[in-house]
Amino acid sequence: MLVNKKKRMQEIILSGKTIGVSDTPFIIAEMSGNHNQSLERALEIVEAAAKAGVHALKLQTYTADTMTLDIDEGEFYIDDSQSLWQGNSLYKLYQQAYTPWEWHQPIFDKCKELGIIGFSTPFDATAVDFLESLDVPCYKIASFENTDLPLIRKVASTGKPMIISTGMATVAELDETVRMARESGCQDLVLLKCTSTYPATPENTNILTIPHLRELFNVQVGLSDHTMGIGVAVASVALGATVIEKHFTLRRSDGGVDSAFSMEPEEMRQLVLETERAWQALGTVQYGPTDAEKKSLVFRRSLYVAQDMKAGDVFTPDNLKAVRPGLGLPPKYYDIIIGKSTNQAIKKGTPVSWDLLS
Repeated sequence: MLVNKKKRMQEIILSGKTIGVSDTPFIIAEMSGNHNQSLERALEIVEAAAKAGVHALKLQTYTADTMTLDIDEGEFYIDDSQSLWQGNSLYKLYQQAYTPWEWHQPIFDKCKELGIIGFSTPFDATAVDFLESLDVPCYKIASFENTDLPLIRKVASTGKPMIISTGMATVAELDETVRMARESGCQDLVLLKCTSTYPATPENTNILTIPHLRELFNVQVGLSDHTMGIGVAVASVALGATVIEKHFTLRRSDGGVDSAFSMEPEEMRQLVLETERAWQALGTVQYGPTDAEKKSLVFRRSLYVAQDMKAGDVFTPDNLKAVRPGLGLPPKYYDIIIGKSTNQAIKKGTPVSWDLLS
């Protein structure tokens, strides 16, 4: 169960994993319909996700009947040449994509066995009741349901944390959603920047919205990412993303309703690795040498005697050089020393110091 550490902008702790700026990004692998109606494949996806290093695996809990009406024409038919799902009715698409409810328990059990968190996105009240019977630790709200205030109220009333994708929602709509969630009992809330196109393009992702979301609603923020590759997700960490969700499959070539924009295991492993590196690189505002850099100060340039000199010789551009290493006076004193004479014989390669001058 997730618990508060602070009243606002709290870090959220789930099975020992912190969701917040003090820890590595929380990575969610979204299975969606990539099981291709095979429980064996679904369990293989869980195993591959765990091996890739994700922190959680997410399902979607619905049936075709809880999503839409069984109508094969008009607005219920997908007739968009740009859509991955052209030629399907909504009902038939959801029949292909849904995860049988009797699979949820074995999938969640496999997640627990492998040390990752299993949870789901409910799409109606019956799905929430079913997931409550399985004691899921948290809930995800999909972009297309982020304005379904009765569903938001139902999920929030469980008192469990909510992760809400913000795709297509206006600020006013998000304000209604966040208010409903908080007023209905949700204290732990994460908002994910999301572009609801499949796949999404980097230039249409607008991840500068991430820090703005955090400031507006004072919540943990992240990215539900439908772009190809890991670049957008890694960049989002620099803007404060603490949660990243990506669709996941074993092999895109296997097909499936979401396979075209899903990550394969090695790509997911790289996402986990590189987002952690991005998080590590954030650090703090820092000027001057760090402890690790101090030993490198010796490789700065400094002033050295470039020719053998006798006592009384004058420093000139020929016998005074700014070179590495950094054991002599800093180069900023070059103009001061030029024209000064030495008080002793000096061998070529001697670092210049004030006690060499007359």
